[in-house]
Amino acid sequence: MNIKNLIKKQEIQLLIFVLIFSTMITIISPAFLTLENLFDLLRGSSGVAILAIGIFLVLLSGGIDVSSTTIAIAGQYIAINVMMAMGVNNIWFAFAISISVGISLGAINAIFISILNLPTLIVTLGTSSLFHGALLEFVGTRSINSGNLPRAIKEFGKYKILVLERANGSEYGLSVFFLIMVLVVILTWLILRYTMIGRGIYAIGGNQDAAERVGFKVKKIKLFVYCYAGFLAGIMGVMHVALIRSANPQYLVGSELSIIAAVVLGGTRISGGVGTISGTMIGVILITVLEKNLVLLGLSSYWQKFFVGLIIVMGVIITYGDLSRKKRDENSSAKAIEPSSQVNSASQVNKGDVL
Repeated sequence: MNIKNLIKKQEIQLLIFVLIFSTMITIISPAFLTLENLFDLLRGSSGVAILAIGIFLVLLSGGIDVSSTTIAIAGQYIAINVMMAMGVNNIWFAFAISISVGISLGAINAIFISILNLPTLIVTLGTSSLFHGALLEFVGTRSINSGNLPRAIKEFGKYKILVLERANGSEYGLSVFFLIMVLVVILTWLILRYTMIGRGIYAIGGNQDAAERVGFKVKKIKLFVYCYAGFLAGIMGVMHVALIRSANPQYLVGSELSIIAAVVLGGTRISGGVGTISGTMIGVILITVLEKNLVLLGLSSYWQKFFVGLIIVMGVIITYGDLSRKKRDENSSAKAIEPSSQVNSASQVNKGDVL
């Protein structure tokens, strides 16, 4: 691949924009490009990146999931309450509970979408409200502050895989959150690259009917996609409570549009079938940098919502343009193969019969 073709790739264009934007911020605030600040950005964005990978898979399969943040907070809040009720102080127990909740709620989405063939946006919009309402009614509404959190959660949030020392002798480092994100990225990449499920996700996102005709088990693949998205949401839930050291059933809910925007910005088509993990990660980086540094550029934080909305609208426009082009190409092909005797006949057959 030559340089010209490489630059045409959306991931490379987006990466160049991130570098330019980061340079602008560094000129205004030199502290931005320090190793310590980069470590903090990685720590704060790793959980969002994991959630974005789940949303990426759903979009790739031709769906859209607006319930992922609700599933994450449900897994988190239930795990913390169970730990406190049972007196358990173990981070693996927290992950086990949160992931179990995530997979279960993801499976509910999958049943409505894959078995009942209901629209993904409507289903996940409904289940998001359903899950959140059930959480508030049956689990609780109170916020659990740092003083009441299990010690294992707080220790996990402070754990570092690389420790460095400042000039004054205090320590900083690379959070374990980054390692978890890398493992999730590798696992997802392996699934998409080397398994039939991964190929099936791309196939049903591109053309579900064609994928079904060549033998892909569409229902099973969709079940996997939504359960896997729930699995990742469960992981993110525990990481989020360890990050902010507080559990509140109102947190995260409503922030899914920013994550969807990051995935779309990374080149994933809303219509499905097109997208990469690397593009998704770069999209998350850009949204995170925008969110945390707009004020340095003299812009109100409200501009973030403007950019998120703009990204989603542009994604829809691009998708609509692709679908329109595809339909025109199909119509042109159909006309090209249509026999001239049938075209000139007063009693033509239906186009569906010709095809």
